[in-house]
This record gives sequence, structure tokens and C-alpha cells, in this order.
Amino acid sequence: MAPGLASTAALLLAAILGSLCLVALSEDVSFRDASISMLARAEELENLRFVRRAQDAPLVSRYNYIVIGGGTSGCPLAATLSEHSRVLLLERGGLPYRNMSNQQHFTDALADTSPASPAQRFISEDGVVNARARVLGGGSCLNAGFYTRASNDYVRAAGWDARLVNSSYRWVERALVFRPDVPPWQAALRDALLEAGVTPDNGFTFDHVTGTKIGGTIFDSSGQRHTAADFLRHARPGGLTVLLYATVSRILFRQQEGAPYPVAYGVVFADPLGVQHRVYLQDGGKNEVILSAGTLGSPQLLMLSGVGPQAHLEAHGIQVLVDQPMVGQGVADNPMNSVFIPSPVPVALSLVQVVGITRSGSFIEGVSGSEFGIPVFDGARRLARSFGLFSPQRTPQTGQLGTLPPKQRTPEALQRAAEAMRRLDRRAFRGGFILEKILGPVSSGHIELRSTDPRANPVVTFNYFQEKEDLDRCVHGIETIERVIQSQAFANFTYANASVESIFTDSANFPVNLLPRHANDSRTPEQYCRDTVMTIWHYHGGCQVGAVVDDDYRVFGVQRLRVIDSSTFKYSPGTNPQATVMMLGRYMGVKIQAERWRK
Repeated sequence: MAPGLASTAALLLAAILGSLCLVALSEDVSFRDASISMLARAEELENLRFVRRAQDAPLVSRYNYIVIGGGTSGCPLAATLSEHSRVLLLERGGLPYRNMSNQQHFTDALADTSPASPAQRFISEDGVVNARARVLGGGSCLNAGFYTRASNDYVRAAGWDARLVNSSYRWVERALVFRPDVPPWQAALRDALLEAGVTPDNGFTFDHVTGTKIGGTIFDSSGQRHTAADFLRHARPGGLTVLLYATVSRILFRQQEGAPYPVAYGVVFADPLGVQHRVYLQDGGKNEVILSAGTLGSPQLLMLSGVGPQAHLEAHGIQVLVDQPMVGQGVADNPMNSVFIPSPVPVALSLVQVVGITRSGSFIEGVSGSEFGIPVFDGARRLARSFGLFSPQRTPQTGQLGTLPPKQRTPEALQRAAEAMRRLDRRAFRGGFILEKILGPVSSGHIELRSTDPRANPVVTFNYFQEKEDLDRCVHGIETIERVIQSQAFANFTYANASVESIFTDSANFPVNLLPRHANDSRTPEQYCRDTVMTIWHYHGGCQVGAVVDDDYRVFGVQRLRVIDSSTFKYSPGTNPQATVMMLGRYMGVKIQAERWRK
């Protein structure tokens, strides 16, 4: 390996990984052209007459359904319900596309308080840096774009109607899923996985099956991201209202004559000016409030509304409506570990396209970058060298400076980091990451309120690798990555004189989390898993089926309230959950409509 490249590459680990999942552009599309396309799509959403800012909403309004959270499940759910009902979709963030192409927007996120920021940074009690979506379209605006269904076993265990599940997946796929063009690095990873024993070769498929496959993507052939917000184009205009920058503070309940439990009848939300608005359900027993605020937001709002563990709510001065000790419990995040493999040749930019689904319960994926840089243009004129996806200006909340407290991520600190990057040997940016994520996981934690402020992230504990089964799966995954690196199929993208041990040591030596370091060269696979644990943004649970909601996603102990999002999952579906979260929104929208018209 070229002198100094290994240590330099290790220093890039957190920066590149954190940023790759926020914005991605095809290598053959200029940044200027991509920005124009994103702005055009943002303006298209703005021109939909049912999309408004919260401050333009009336102080009091009424709807058949109030959906809280315009994310990966909330958008397809609201679009489906609007076909025959009046629906209000409340989103605490702003529009996608425009924000994702605006460099100043990311700089505004430094203090983590701007309501325009699409990602709200948080650090779990485990010491792992994470991010929570705050944008119309939710996590689909920020992720790596990979699309793959849940397994048939997962669908059966969930008790879902397989025929409706398949039709709901197809509805999603027609709207925004594409077949990726596989560049040489990804093709080499696919062949290396097969050589390493992750067989059979399943080709291109959306299905979750053991072996190696190419999955779908929400990036189109020109490199443009599509998101769950695209589903809103299929809504009935007279049936849907979308309010942006609407922060819901609580769900309203009342005791209704003849009802055995408290009945949800509306919500309270604040606009960016601090004005409080009230939205009520129209009269009729089949009108409902639906929480789709995600793994952090849905249990948080239940607790803020008086539904949760009694002692915890009382400690925050919240009047207890229903003592529900399981709200906020069973929260899990699939741990991710990765290794950066420097390449002797340039590598094309790619996000996750290939996945190896092993029999041991670990999933292997990869991301690569064309020196992780995108040229910046002013008109037709190339301005300067840019580090694009992982430049510190673009992703302060989850990128290179993500482990620094917000107050330390000053413009001066960002400028120093950018200057340091410009001085680095260009060859250090060649290469890619091979990632390992485990099935499940078995280990889980909990969410608690930090305060009664709905804008504040709750306190989150995931308990990574608490259960030995999770650690064993990680070790199997790391051993598979070692075989991939040593394979003949991957030889063109590794330095001939680089040992597997040195590659892993370099990756392990960069602080990708806030955990104590174990500086040694004899690190076991188990220690590597613990030391280098990161998030892959697949956290779930907190309102699980059977504990907080029933099989129809109705909240136990109250009426006319459901939760429909990833917080209801016990385990993460498939290798990447966004396909199933989108499907669930459509699936439950169809079921709720059918219930509405059933006598």
C-alpha cells in the first residue's frame, strides 16, 4: 500500500459513512444539473395546492383522519386514505429536494435547532451518533436508497394478508423504485460474496432470500433520489391537506358516554411562530388519529399525551391517562460495523446495490465513491475541487464532525476540517466500505422523555450487543468480510501488499462513536464489533404489536388512535426496512378504508 494511505483512510471512516446516506448523485450528473432537478421537484410539491405551511392553517379545523408524521409510512398512508376521506397530514419538517440541494441548509443544522434541517442529530446513551429525519418523506430523504422486501417468514409472523402485502409492495414499486446500474466495484463485491460462500446468486430481485443479490433503489437512472413524498402526487387533491413545520405537542382525549376507554378526538400543534392550532376529528366513530411519527416520535407523543409508564410520566409532571408500561420499551437498532478498503484504482460512486444474505444472520453490503467528491459548477464553469458527499460543510450533524457537540461544530471548525481535507493525498479517497449488519437484533433498550418539549429528542438506549446471539452474528459477518477482501474477485480493488489485519486495524483506530477505545493490534472480532459499532439508521420498536398496539395497530387502552410505522416492529424487516415501512402505510390505508365502508 502507498505510504501513509492506510492511516489516512482510517481517518475518513466516520466522515464518509455518515455522509453517504444523506445525499447521493450519479457520477455522470453534474451537481448543478442535479440541483436544478431537485429544485424543480420541490417546486412541483409546493405547487400542489394541498401542501401548506403550518402558519397558514386555521386555528381550528376538522378532518376524518389526522396523520401525525409525513415520513416513510405517513405519506403513503395519507395518500391512500385521501382517496375517499378528508385527511390532514402533519409534518414537523419541510419539503425534500430543495433542502437536499442547499448547502447553506446543512450549515444551518450546525446548532441542530433549525426547523428547516432534514436531520436531527442525537447520541444514544450507548455512545453511538445517530440521526432522526425531520422532512416530508422522512428517512427516505436521507438514506442510502436500497429497496428490498421483507422475507415471507416475516410477513407470516406479522399476521399480514400476503396478497394485500404483495399488491401494496407493487404499488410502492410502481411509484418510485428502479433497477440500479451496477458499477465495477459493486459487481466485484457481488462476485466476491459468491466466492466467499454467500450463495446462491439470486440476480436482481426485490425478494429477501438467502444468497447474494442486486436489490432495487429509489435513485433513478439519472441519479436523482425519489422519496416517500412522491406518493402524495397520487393523493386526491380535495381529500388531503399537508401542513409543514407543524410540531404536534399532544393528542387530545375525552371520556365519552358509553365508551370503555378514553377516546382520541384531536391534536394540538404549534406552527413556527409558536401559535397553537387545534385539529378535531369530525363526528363519526370511524374517524381516527394515526401516529406515524417513527420509532422516536410515536412513543414520545404517546407519553406526552398521558399514555405510558405511570411513574415516568408523573416524574415529568404529565397527567396519566393510561398507565401503559410498554410504551417506549423494546426499542432496538441493528448494529452496523464496517471496514474501509483503499483501492489502487479510482472507484465509481455507488450506494448500496448488492447485498449478501448469509445463513448465519448477518447481511453484507457496500458503498463506494469516486474519491468521494463531486465537482462544483457555476454555470458551465468548474469552480473547485469538492469532497461532495462527505464534505464537513454538508453533513455536520452526521458526518466527519458528528462526534463533536453542536456548540463545537462552528463555521471555523468546519473550515479547518475542509482545509485539512484539501491537503490530503487524493489517493486516500479511493476505495469503498464493506458494511455488516445483523438480523434482528435480539438486544433491545428503551426510550424515555428528556423533557416535555415535543421538539427535543427523547433519551434513547439501544443496548447494542447486550445479547450474545447478536455478537456471534456480527463475528460471522466480519469473518465473511475478511473472505471477501481476500477473494480473487475483489483483487482489482485492494492493494496487493495490504493485509486483512492492517485494513481492519486502520478502520478500528478511528473513533466512529463515543465509546472508550481499545488501542491494540490484537483486537478480536468480538472486540472489533463492540469498538466500531455504528448505526445503520434502522432503529425500530417502542410501540410494538401485542404490547402497545393490537394486530390492527390500535393503541391498547384508548379508542380512535392507531400507530402505523416502524415503532410497531419487533425486528427490522429484510436487510433494509424502508420498503416494508412504505408498504405498511399503503397496506393499512387500504385496510382502514375497507373498514370504513363495512357495515
